Amino acid sequence: MILNERAAKLHALATKLYVRDLTLLVGRLLMSFIFLHEGVTLATHFDGAAKAVAAQGVGLPLFVATIALQLGAGLSVATGVLTRLGAIGLGLFCLATATLFHTNFASQSELLNFEKDLAIAGGMFVLAVAGAGRISLDWLLACTLQQRQRDRETVASLLAVENQFSQR
Repeated sequence: MILNERAAKLHALATKLYVRDLTLLVGRLLMSFIFLHEGVTLATHFDGAAKAVAAQGVGLPLFVATIALQLGAGLSVATGVLTRLGAIGLGLFCLATATLFHTNFASQSELLNFEKDLAIAGGMFVLAVAGAGRISLDWLLACTLQQRQRDRETVASLLAVENQFSQR
């Protein structure tokens, strides 16, 4: 393989990886938006929303936990911090919502909400497997921790060499 072919393959690989990471970022932002929006809406209209969900049999502690999950895991997915955990939490939340609240399939609206919740859950589980990608705080944190570990190893090596010289 000649040099130009290698360069072309490396360029294609770099472009492909960049597009992958950018796609993961856009997907994370799009999927988290619904949870962030709903969490903020529920929190800002807390009294009315609490009464509405109480009529459906949801107690106040579960309602507060729902808001916390939507905001916490929504931010987790959007920013790319503990993305896999946030995506699993939101995926399970969507499965629970679909099976507990959208089972009246005679209603076209309820069927659509059931299918929507299943689709979002599927997307969240795919994200949990794929991870946040390189455009995320998870990646930045991992790179920082790796650099710190390399720095520690370098310092330890330098100290070991210095100790050898001082012993001689």
